[in-house]
Order: sequence, then structure tokens, then C-alpha cells
Amino acid sequence: MERCLTLAEQAWGRTTPNPLVGAVVVQDGQAVGEGFHPKAGAPHAEVFALRAAGDLAYGATLYVNLEPCNHHGRTPPCTEAILTAGIRRVVVGMVDPNPRVCGRGIERLRTAGIDVSVGVLSARCEQLNEAFVYFVRTGRPFGVLKYAMTLDGKTATRTGHSFWISGEAARARTHRLRAFADAVIVGGNTVRLDDPQLTVRLVEGRNPLRVVLSRTLALPAEARLWLDQTTIPTVVFTGAQGDPQMRANLERLGVEVQVLDELTPAAVLEKLAARPCLSVLWECGGTLTWSALTDGSVQKVICFVAPCLVGGTQAYTPIAGAGFEKMHEALRLEQVRCEPIGEDWMVSGYLF
Repeated sequence: MERCLTLAEQAWGRTTPNPLVGAVVVQDGQAVGEGFHPKAGAPHAEVFALRAAGDLAYGATLYVNLEPCNHHGRTPPCTEAILTAGIRRVVVGMVDPNPRVCGRGIERLRTAGIDVSVGVLSARCEQLNEAFVYFVRTGRPFGVLKYAMTLDGKTATRTGHSFWISGEAARARTHRLRAFADAVIVGGNTVRLDDPQLTVRLVEGRNPLRVVLSRTLALPAEARLWLDQTTIPTVVFTGAQGDPQMRANLERLGVEVQVLDELTPAAVLEKLAARPCLSVLWECGGTLTWSALTDGSVQKVICFVAPCLVGGTQAYTPIAGAGFEKMHEALRLEQVRCEPIGEDWMVSGYLF
């Protein structure tokens, strides 16, 4: 199952709206075939593993981190491929939460006389596909808030200067997060101050959809986000009061502009879910971060802490907004992890 997870990760960020899945065929204690699902529309992991095993799959055990499907989608049911190959036993990491699958694949295999074990490294399997699981269960994108700050809690100096707080290793990890996310979201102030690219440059992977929230469209006429809309598109969400001249300019550059009656993180996620975006990465400033946190648009927080001190009562902080009045009202992270990333520390946890 460890190998299944490693194989599944090879398709990091490329399977939406499908999950990450790896499979291994074992005969007499030896792996004789393995594979992973590379992208939506391609054969599933089980099919690749069975093809690699060939005749050695007969009487063997198949390991897979997610329950095999038992329905016709873009590809035939994996259960039928397993039965045709003559697999004797199937070990499943976790049940697929998708209502079209959810136990039916396991039932089909057991009905056919195959020995099925379920729940091996289930927590690890669910964490690997946490965005997929959350989207299937809620219909909303899984939101990850990411920011970097100094040891005294600043995300920029009092003048707005922020390059660079974290080291290169932490920035590479951020680019890996982007490679997994279906969309990365910032506010208008971030565009004005930082002129970000929001692309994957330090690691291999695909670029996410770039999303900007701006009520008034008080945005620079020239910005790196407006470039190369053919291969790296940008969507700007605005309100009814958005500057029509700026909207026309953005659309002339190929930027998609959507006007919402109520410009809130939750409303934007509803639009992104329909694309579909299973996961989003919030890389925004303090005001938008507060809105996303308080309307339930963030499920996971990742903070890179740099060993430096900036000071200044007017320096920027990761979360602005009204703030809570009482300490017991504070949002508490669960399943918190801390790990060194180069010269920095990464702290992560969940808000479930």
C-alpha cells in the first residue's frame, strides 16, 4: 500500500476531477505489475497494473489505495478488469466516497468470490485524496490557506516589501502546492503590491487557474497575471461596482471577468466548483484571508515561518479583518504538524 501511494503521487495535480490512485499486483510475495492513474479520461491505476502483470496476475493479489470502480464512466469498470485477470485477492486502502462507487466495487468483487480486505493505511489514503474526498462529500472545493511570515508574525514590512520572507526550499514547496491546486486565489491588493505570477516555476507540474477578487477593479492596467492567457488563464471576480473601463481592458487582454451580485469567498468557490475545481490555494492578503476563514472557505492552513524579525506596528500580518474579541473564539487547528523546510519551518493543520 505504501507503494500504491508513492505511485499515485506521480500524477500530482493532473487527475482532476478524479482522485490520485496507484495499484500494485503481487504474486508469491513479488510485485509483478504496477501502475497509476495519470489523468482524467485515461485508464485507471488497476488497468495499468494488470496490463504490466500480464498472465502473472492470475491468482495474484491486487493492492490499490482507493476502491475499484464498478460503473461505466470515461473508462470501463475496473472490477471487470480485475475479474477478467483472475485476481484472487484485493486489498483496498479506503472506500471511495463517490456515491457512484461507495462500496459497490467491493460488493461486486466479493459477490464474485474474491477475497477483499479494506482499510489498510486508510488515514494516509484519505489524506492523499483529501481534496477529492471533501469535494465529493460537500460539493465545494477544498480550501488551503498558505502564507509565509516572519518569526514576529509579519507578512511584509510597513512599506509592503515582502521579497523574500521564506527561503528557496519553502518557495519550492509553495510551487508544489500550486501544482496540486486547481486554482490559486489572491485579492486586488496583492496584485497591486506584489505583481505576482502565481505559476509553477520551481518544480515540475501544471499551472493552476489564477483567480483575482476585486470589488471595484482598481487593478493595474499592466500586470504579469494578464499575460499569456492562452496557456495560463486568469479569472477576475468583481462586483456590480467594478470599473467598466478596466473590465473592458481585461477582457481585451483575454482575461475572463465574472460579475457577482455578492463578492464573497463562498460565492466565488461556488462558481469555481462548477468548472470543476476540487481544490483552491488561498495566497491572499490579510483582509481576504479573514473573509475566507470566517465564511468556511478554508479547511487547511499551511504557514511557513522564517527565522527573522521585522517589527513595526504598521507592518502587514497574515490575518486582518475585525478579528475575534475573545481568545476562546479563536479558530483552533487540529492534526497539527511542524517540519523544517530548508531554513524555515512549515506548520500545517486542519480547521474541520
